[in-house]
Amino acid sequence: MPRFDAVLFDLDGVLADTAHIHFAAWRRLAEELGIPLEPRFEDRLKGVDRMTSLDLILAHGNVERTVEERRVLADRKNGYYQAAIAEQSPDDLLPGARRVLEEVRAAGLKTALASASHNAPPLLDQLGIRPLIDAIANPAAVKAPKPAPDLFLEAARLVGVAPGRCLGVEDAVAGITSIKEAGMVAVGIGDPTILTRADHVVPAIADFHIGDYLG
Repeated sequence: MPRFDAVLFDLDGVLADTAHIHFAAWRRLAEELGIPLEPRFEDRLKGVDRMTSLDLILAHGNVERTVEERRVLADRKNGYYQAAIAEQSPDDLLPGARRVLEEVRAAGLKTALASASHNAPPLLDQLGIRPLIDAIANPAAVKAPKPAPDLFLEAARLVGVAPGRCLGVEDAVAGITSIKEAGMVAVGIGDPTILTRADHVVPAIADFHIGDYLG
């Protein structure tokens, strides 16, 4: 019997290299507000939902906006992002991503997406992997964003698997925290000195093999 019955994936930085597209959209918005964003600021936005990202940028520039103004700004950024991802194709999957999803499904495990991005469903279609994902957790349907556990718990609920039987795969500190707070085992994609709460860390999704986690 496998130890796990489902694998729950983040999208940006795990299955597709779209994190830089998010940052480019945020950087464009920030420039319009007169807020310079250095490249290293991108790390602060990884795994963070849209409104929290906006708040981080506004605080960085000591800029204050009303709730309605913030909503307009977040929508503007989302428009920049949607225009950019319209050009995405299966060629933009990270190396090994399709193989990983196919192996997980072949092993009889469920797959689900736990992404903070509200644009995940159409992006999965463009990347050609929608048929390999059993469920997509809607970030608008949960009370709290990552690093709270809500999104991963919702993904587990959608595939009907207890949290303790789920393996979560993330590349961001906030995402790893979310997985652990949900009572799941966390696999980090990236640097083990940064993803310190992860139970296992691999350099890239191409280095993930589901057979390593099955009993």
